[in-house]
Amino acid sequence: MKQKPDPRAPGAPPPEIVYGLRAGLSVFARRPDDILAVSYGREARRDLETLLRTAAARRLPCHELRDDELERMAHTKNHEGLCLHTRPRAWLGTNELADMLVRTRGAAIALERVRNPYNIGAIVRSAAFFGLDAALLGAPAPHPGLAPDAVRVAEGGAEELAFARTTDLPDTLARLRARGITIVGGESDAAANAFGFTFKRPVVLVLGHEREGLSERAKAQCDALVAIPGAGTVGSLNVSIAASVLLAEVVRENLLGKNPSPAAPAPRAPVSPAPARPPAGPQRGRPPRRR
Repeated sequence: MKQKPDPRAPGAPPPEIVYGLRAGLSVFARRPDDILAVSYGREARRDLETLLRTAAARRLPCHELRDDELERMAHTKNHEGLCLHTRPRAWLGTNELADMLVRTRGAAIALERVRNPYNIGAIVRSAAFFGLDAALLGAPAPHPGLAPDAVRVAEGGAEELAFARTTDLPDTLARLRARGITIVGGESDAAANAFGFTFKRPVVLVLGHEREGLSERAKAQCDALVAIPGAGTVGSLNVSIAASVLLAEVVRENLLGKNPSPAAPAPRAPVSPAPARPPAGPQRGRPPRRR
């Protein structure tokens, strides 16, 4: 087990800021020992009672701040009344990611040069919702990180996935592929239909830059390229929406295995037989129901 760096040690990476109510509470639920300090707004106090009691018991700094003070700390108005200072997030190495996916026959999503933190956060949230194991972020050096905005938008999903990162995603995909992991790329002009496609596990779904899509080097490392068919005139989906559709397909067989058929309707209570209708004559109205 890796030893967590001491944030007070010389040369240690600086603490990270996590803001947003669900994001912060998820850190508290999943890695409470990583919390170094808590800052919150008065209106959020009721939602934070357990967190604040635990932080006080551990003698962590806790500060009730005004909204403008929280805004300066988070560098955004979208702090939702909670800012945490935490130890830096742990990242898997490529071999650790491969070991995990092979061992569990798992699934991960990889992003090549996806830059918008709101898109990244929405993708992470969808990946967590569909039960994926990990996310692999690929971007030019320095190593890509997970922006605080992305963590907030993920609404706690960032604590449900393991994360890995690389400055050369195609090379990393090649190494994963060499371990027997299937690599499937999402491309709007691919010939294969994503609907009904079999995502053989362990698998990594790869999505590319918001405008440029996947690079040619990344495509070359894919065992298959799939497209989401559309019926309209717009040529493609936003990358976070496309990710949600494709992730649903990645886990489709697993979900169908858990619930192979629609739930049977509840049996009806027995009903007394209705009285026979008169054989002839005008209808005089229905007889009263028996109770």
